[in-house]
Amino acid sequence: MPEAHPRIAREARTMEIMVAMYCRDVHGTQYGVCEGCRDLVEYAHGRLDKCPHQEGKTTCAKCPIHCYRPALREQMRVVMRHAGPRMLWRHPILTVLHLWDGRRTEPIRATREPVG
Repeated sequence: MPEAHPRIAREARTMEIMVAMYCRDVHGTQYGVCEGCRDLVEYAHGRLDKCPHQEGKTTCAKCPIHCYRPALREQMRVVMRHAGPRMLWRHPILTVLHLWDGRRTEPIRATREPVG
């Protein structure tokens, strides 16, 4: 991922860990993730890069803009449903920060610097 705001980089890291946990538990991978899960991670990185809210965003589940394709959104929902409860024990700080981000009621649209 290119230079991202720390908030977006943390969300990307959380998502990567959750997908890796899911892939290990469900697909039985020992190291890394399978090709299907790798494609999901790459797709999610692309969506985060293009998010109009950037550091002001809430969690994707609460966002009014659903930028994921429906099939991939459902796939990510399955991953989150599996890995979410396990995250509290394996990565408690990331879990608390993710839950805190989800408490935002409305995303704050990123402000752009004036050009020229």
